[in-house]
Amino acid sequence: MSARPSDEQRLAMCRRPVGFPVMRQRWSGLLFLHWPVAPDLIAARLPRGLHVDTFDGSAWLGVVPFFMDRIRPVLLPPVPGISWFLELNVRTYVFDDEGRPGVWFFSLDCNQPLAVEIARRAFHLPYQHAAMNARRSGSGVAYQCRRRYRDESARFQYELPPETSAAEPGTLEWFLVERYLLFSADARGNLHTGRVHHTPYRIAPARCAEWSATPLTWNGFDIPREPPHSALAAEPVDVHVFPLNPIRSSI
Repeated sequence: MSARPSDEQRLAMCRRPVGFPVMRQRWSGLLFLHWPVAPDLIAARLPRGLHVDTFDGSAWLGVVPFFMDRIRPVLLPPVPGISWFLELNVRTYVFDDEGRPGVWFFSLDCNQPLAVEIARRAFHLPYQHAAMNARRSGSGVAYQCRRRYRDESARFQYELPPETSAAEPGTLEWFLVERYLLFSADARGNLHTGRVHHTPYRIAPARCAEWSATPLTWNGFDIPREPPHSALAAEPVDVHVFPLNPIRSSI
């Protein structure tokens, strides 16, 4: 098994990568809910070549609802009706055989059918069609998601904090949110990586009047017995998305 990422490797992922981005996006209304889980529970669900990244001996499962705004290829303008939609991720944290830390997505629910199909084909990500709606009122957000062919909905009500700050390197908050490398696997089992870049998140503890762990059950996990160990809200970030690259072959 590869050694866990060094502090230098973690910090290196925060720097802008060399090359040119292929997409621009804006992420807003971000809510990060996380639960600690046994590392073995996550390891059993990872493809060969990825390893569980832990903090204080625990793996972490995240449920992250947010708004996707102004999504478009670089050099093109956003398109009304296509470039704005909702997304809800279930994710965990991993590193590869080179020690590079990143994110592994169990699912990405989305209410824009075109985005679902493009992301599945171009980025090999497990996007799922969902009926979703969200309403903003001042600093408050009411957010709902129901995956296609599921009866139950996930509902969230939370306040975006008036005062935020960047996470301190080495803290749990930094471990959970400062992730700039994604891993995905295609139908043949080939592993790929993709980089994103944005300014560091400015975060604060989230005030949640309602939250849901239902998206975990959509991915075969049990509902946690406890509320989220970490609940954070973040200010919007403007994001550059870089091309996907293969890192190994199943053959």
